[in-house]
Amino acid sequence: MKTNKFFRKYSAMIGLHLVMILISFITLLPFLWMLAASFMKSGEASSFPPRFLPSEFTLAQYQFLFQRLSLGRFFLNSLILAVSVTFVSLFVNSLAGYAFAKFSFRAKRPLFVFLLSSMIIPGQVTMLPVFLLLNKLGLLNTYFGIIIPGMASIFGIFLIRQYLQSVPDSLIEAARIDGARDFAIYWRIILPLAKPVLVTLALFTFMGTWNDFLWPLIVMTKEEMYTLPVALANLLGEHTPDPELMMAGSVITILPVLIVFMLLQKYYIQGIMLGGVKE
Repeated sequence: MKTNKFFRKYSAMIGLHLVMILISFITLLPFLWMLAASFMKSGEASSFPPRFLPSEFTLAQYQFLFQRLSLGRFFLNSLILAVSVTFVSLFVNSLAGYAFAKFSFRAKRPLFVFLLSSMIIPGQVTMLPVFLLLNKLGLLNTYFGIIIPGMASIFGIFLIRQYLQSVPDSLIEAARIDGARDFAIYWRIILPLAKPVLVTLALFTFMGTWNDFLWPLIVMTKEEMYTLPVALANLLGEHTPDPELMMAGSVITILPVLIVFMLLQKYYIQGIMLGGVKE
């Protein structure tokens, strides 16, 4: 009797794992094909049935992208923007989140509720006024045209504020008694304690900025200022019959995000969990 129960338990577990492995493999299949196609010769990826291994391994597609299409310049633009927006927004959002979590000031709660309520407004609605403002300031086709609108996000402020509410007020009071000023408390105490949520927000911000397509398309009209997603979209229009080239461009586009995600995935999960922390 015990043997049958043991057998049913482990057979169900093995069956569940096999199903999960099968689903994972099916999910990864398009990515594996994209990676293999990027190393194929022109025309090989269009064959039927589709091939998952190149007949002859070649880097010709990557060489073409970097030597003739200046993809290195677009990669650098995306990297500068993603890193800049990430660091600037972390600084601004952490300051704002700290203020809402640990300071008392007039209209604090109505202001926070107003900020939260503005999250229901789609970002596309504000694009035109922000574009006109940047145009007046002469910031189109500059890095600041993307960095300034990304300096702060309501989601980031909310996330950090929720996390910092768990920091004991007595810790801050003890630092004040020892003579620390507000910015010193923020820099030396709050930031180290908020490291998990800051890393989570950095991951969200980096991925969002790196993958952003619409806003860079509007702001960056000069080709030398294109980001990778915009350049890849142009590549799609010019080289549609060449899927190997498109797959090589796609691999270059997703590789930094994939590396960052693999390194920081545990913080990504924590960030999702933090969103459910009650006020």
